[in-house]
Amino acid sequence: MQYRKFGKTNEMISILGFGAMRLPVIDQDDSQIDMVKATQMVRYAIDKGVNYLDTAYPYHGGNSESFCAQVMKDGYREKINIATKLPVWDVKTHEDMERLLDEQLEKLEVDVIDFYLLHALSKKFWGNICENDYKSFLNKAKADGKIRYAGFSFHDDFDLFREITDDYDWDFCQIQLNYLDDNYQAGLKGMRYAAEKNLGTVVMEPLRGGMLAKTELPDDVQAIWDSCSIKRKPAQWALKYLWNFKEISLVLSGMSNMEQVVENVETASDSKPDSLSAEENKAIEEVKKIFNERMIVNCTNCKYCMPCPAGVNIPEVFWAYNHASIFNDHEKAKFWLNNWLTEEQKASNCVKCGQCESKCPQNIEIMKHLEIAKEKYELSDE
Repeated sequence: MQYRKFGKTNEMISILGFGAMRLPVIDQDDSQIDMVKATQMVRYAIDKGVNYLDTAYPYHGGNSESFCAQVMKDGYREKINIATKLPVWDVKTHEDMERLLDEQLEKLEVDVIDFYLLHALSKKFWGNICENDYKSFLNKAKADGKIRYAGFSFHDDFDLFREITDDYDWDFCQIQLNYLDDNYQAGLKGMRYAAEKNLGTVVMEPLRGGMLAKTELPDDVQAIWDSCSIKRKPAQWALKYLWNFKEISLVLSGMSNMEQVVENVETASDSKPDSLSAEENKAIEEVKKIFNERMIVNCTNCKYCMPCPAGVNIPEVFWAYNHASIFNDHEKAKFWLNNWLTEEQKASNCVKCGQCESKCPQNIEIMKHLEIAKEKYELSDE
């Protein structure tokens, strides 16, 4: 296992973290974790050197934290750093933050949480967290010995990422990143900004919800992987891409079976920064190009169309729309557009003023595609 210094904390953390949100379950019930299989998987990873276990309040129907408490017994607590997250959507008052943290400590059966994050910060939740004085909450939680390090996970654009990063003396951050999302949300720009601030940087969605790990790839993509002198599975290529960046502290993987655990641990054993060859980097760029050509909307996320006078988050709508097109994954597009965007940001708020199209350097028929995205993926309030 490879380890890297985790930003200003100076902790040495394994480059692979175990994400406890896609554990094996019983009877396809996400809330019913298969305790035997899941425990074997996590403990195998820990025995092989993984020392970061990531969970959150809502994972597996609220049962992931309790599972982690069980997996940390028998001496495993001393071998692992536990990370969990404050469900910011449940915060109505300052006292809610303290209550939720105490509940999580009880569920995890620990006295201190090593890495504590404000979960999924975006414009939708950032203002409310600020109004309820998250800073004094985190400062007190540290002073009281309830958490060791404070961070945030993030789902929004780079400008907000920079604002949040500059607003508090964070120890670390967690961003979505993979070889298709290098310019999406915080992206590579956010990764580098966090490094400038000496923050530990955790990457989530390295396989884009498993889409980049599929063994049944388009023939032209598979041909590129096959042409390389080094042979790897699709998931290994995606992970290697991320571990090649020295700014990334660790990559989280939500592993669902022992085969995935064994493969990811093996891949993490020899993945060092700046270790990919010119041939390997060229192959990844060619694969990115093929996937991008499968997009319905040729949006480069330049944001020239923003801000929309009606408030529509045009690049975010097109990201979800394109994800559905590239991977035939319509459920994720539906989930993303109905759960992560504010009501104002949804495609249905387009008033067809046309200002966005006059600014778009790609000459995209933005209004037409917003209408299609609305019809296909937005849920009716009726």
